[in-house]
Amino acid sequence: MAAAPLTATERASRVKLMIFDVDGVLTDGGLMFTAQGDAMKSFNSMDGHGLKLLGEAGIQTAIITGRRSEIVARRAEELRISHLYQGASDKITAFVDLMRQTNLTAEQCGYMGDDWPDLGVMTRCGFAAAPANAHPDVIARAHWVSEARGGQGAAREVCDALLRAQNRYDALLATACGVGRA
Repeated sequence: MAAAPLTATERASRVKLMIFDVDGVLTDGGLMFTAQGDAMKSFNSMDGHGLKLLGEAGIQTAIITGRRSEIVARRAEELRISHLYQGASDKITAFVDLMRQTNLTAEQCGYMGDDWPDLGVMTRCGFAAAPANAHPDVIARAHWVSEARGGQGAAREVCDALLRAQNRYDALLATACGVGRA
């Protein structure tokens, strides 16, 4: 008899590196440009705090995005994101390089994406997540789907899910509440 497939929580409990796409995941997917042609992006602060919490819990973070933007580089630095791949026309190649750099297996990696360019990594990693408004083909292949839309709390939801699956959420929450401090 074959073993039962792993649940999303079981998959999340194994994640040592969580990777995020940007447009449609860390942002709402809208592309805004100034009259001079400079791109602007809007990031959700709660999503950002979720990524910081992953780092505090010892879970590495990464971004693999097809676009190239100084805004994304600054946001990644601000959030202490360990690995940044921009202009990744082939996200699978970036993913393989990331596994080599971190000495992790695909099963130890999670990825949150929203559209077809993300599917190559999503179908290879151990934990695939998608925002509520992801493309239907992405949702169909995800192990876990947020209630929130991309750029509106979806990344925070997946961060919280990972922390809960790894029994780290309650301790981080207690610290935030000042438990144990005078």
